[in-house]
Amino acid sequence: MQNTSVKRLFTTAWNLLLNAIQTIYSRLFRKKRRQLRRQPLRQDASIDSELNQINLTPSKPTEEISSSPPIPINEADRLKALNRYKILDTAPEEAFDDLTALAAYICGTPIALVSLVDSNRQWFKSKIGLEATETPRDVAFCAHALVQPDELLIVPNALEDRRFSNNPLVTSDTNIRFYAGTPLVTSDGYAVGTLCAIDRIPRHLTPEQMEALRALGRQVVSQMELRINLDKLERTVSKSRRVEQALRRSNQRLLQTLKTLRNTQAQLIQSEKMSSLGQLVAGVAHEINNPVNFIHGNLPYVSAYVRDLLDLLNLYKKQYPHPDGEIQKKAETIDVNFLVEDLPKTLASMKVGTDRIHQIVFSLRNFSRLDEAEMRRVDIHEGINSTLLILQHRLKPTAQNLGIEVIKEYGVLPPVECYAGPLNQVFMNILSNAVDALELSMVNSQPSIIRETTTDLETRLIVSLPTSSAWIRISTSLSSDRSHVVIRIADNGPGIPEEIRAKIFDPFFTTKPVGKGTGIGLSISYQIIVEKHGGVLKCLSEPGQGTEFRIELPIHGKIMKMKEQE
Repeated sequence: MQNTSVKRLFTTAWNLLLNAIQTIYSRLFRKKRRQLRRQPLRQDASIDSELNQINLTPSKPTEEISSSPPIPINEADRLKALNRYKILDTAPEEAFDDLTALAAYICGTPIALVSLVDSNRQWFKSKIGLEATETPRDVAFCAHALVQPDELLIVPNALEDRRFSNNPLVTSDTNIRFYAGTPLVTSDGYAVGTLCAIDRIPRHLTPEQMEALRALGRQVVSQMELRINLDKLERTVSKSRRVEQALRRSNQRLLQTLKTLRNTQAQLIQSEKMSSLGQLVAGVAHEINNPVNFIHGNLPYVSAYVRDLLDLLNLYKKQYPHPDGEIQKKAETIDVNFLVEDLPKTLASMKVGTDRIHQIVFSLRNFSRLDEAEMRRVDIHEGINSTLLILQHRLKPTAQNLGIEVIKEYGVLPPVECYAGPLNQVFMNILSNAVDALELSMVNSQPSIIRETTTDLETRLIVSLPTSSAWIRISTSLSSDRSHVVIRIADNGPGIPEEIRAKIFDPFFTTKPVGKGTGIGLSISYQIIVEKHGGVLKCLSEPGQGTEFRIELPIHGKIMKMKEQE
C-alpha cells in the first residue's frame, strides 16, 4: 500500500521533471553566487571552481576547521516555541516514525531523522538507521538549517563543504557524507528542528525528492501541532471532567441537603402533630379517667346498698303480704317485680361499661406515652392492641361496607427495648393506610343491583354481593437468630404498583386526594424504625395481590446492636 502511493507520487512528479529541472538548477546557481559574494575568495580557488561543486566535481578536502553552527537571532523565542510543544525526551510515536521511514524511502537514504534542536543538543524524536538518540548541538548538521528556515539545507558531500569537513560526524565511524534537511517551522515562524535524510556516500536529490521532503516536513510540523492540540484537548477534557465531578459532588450535596431539609420538615410536622395528639389523648384520658374511677369505685357500694334494699323489700312483702290499696297501686305502677329483677342486671352492665372505659383509657395512655422519652422494654403486642382499639370504629361493619376482619397471629415474644411512643405511631400509620386501602377497595366493589324482568308484570331485583371480605393479618415472630422480632402487617387490598412502591417512604409523597393525606406518615415510620431503632422496614406488594409491611426490630435496641458490631 505504501509502495503504491510512493510510486504514484514519482509518476506524477516525472511529468514535471523536464520543465522543473532547468528552473531548479538556475535557482541553485543564483543561491551559490550569493553565498560566494558573502565569503572572501580563497587564493587557491575561483568562483568557477566553487560553482563546479554543485555538480559534485571531485576535489581535495579543505583543511580549514569546521565552523560551529550559527545561532539564530531569535534564539530565545525559538526555544520557547520548542518547549511549548513539550515533546523533548518523550517516547517514540508511530506517526513520526511513519514520516521518517517515508522520508528515507523517498530520498533513498539509509538514515532519516526528526531532529529537534534545543540550547545545547539535537535530540531525535524519530530515527531510522541510527542508534544514537542525541548529539551535541555544535556538531549538528540540523543546527545550520535553523538560520534559513525557508530553505532546504543540502550537503551533497560533507568532505567538500568547509562547514562540515572536519566535523566528528564526518570524520568518525558515523561517516556522514550526504545530508538533506528541511526545517520544521512552527505556525509562528520559528525553526525548531529538521526532517533530514542522511547517507554515507555523496549523492544528489531530484527536485521531486526535495519537494517531497518539504511536504513531509510540513506533515511533521502538523503532527507536532496535532500533538500539542491533543494535549490541550486532554487537559480541557480533564478539566471538564473535574468540573463535572465537582458539579456532581455539589449536586449530591445539594440533593442531600434538600433531603435533610425535607426530612427535618416532615419530622417537625409529624412531631408537632403527634405531640399535640398525644397531649390531647393524654388530657382526654385523664379527664375521662377521674369521673369513671369515681363511678367504678362506687359501683360495689351501690350494688351492696341495692341488695340490702331489695332484701328489705322482700322482707316487707313477707311480713305484709297484703299491703293497703295505695301501696298496691304504686307497686303495680312501677312494676316492682321487674325492678327487683332488672336492677342488679343494670348495675352489672354499668360495671362492664366502666371496665371498658378503663380499658380504653389505658389504651389511650399507652398509645400516647408522653412520659417515656427513653428506651424501655415493652410488650409489642400491647402497643398493637392499643392501636387497634383506637381504630376499632373503622373496623366495624357499617352501611357502606361489611367491616374489616383483624386476624392476629401472635408469637411468643420477649419484651423489646424500644421507644414505645414512636413505635405506636408506626403501627398507627401502617394500620391506618391498610384501612384506607381496604375501604377504597370495598367502595369499588359495592353490591350491585341487577333488575331482571321475568314476565310482563313482574320484575325481580337481584343483589350481587362482594365475594370476599376485607381483612388485615398481623403476625409476630422471632428471627432465625432470635436477635430480632419480626412484625408483619398484611392486607388483601388492591396492592401497590412498582413505580409507587419505590417512592412510598419519600417525604411528602402521597397518592391520596388533597386533604386526605400529607405524605409524611410512612416517611416518619421509616425513620423511626431504621434510624431511631436500627431496624428494617420493607414494603412487599404486587397490584391485585395485597400489601405487606415487614418490620424487624432488634430486641436489645439500637445501642446494644452498635456495641455488638464494634
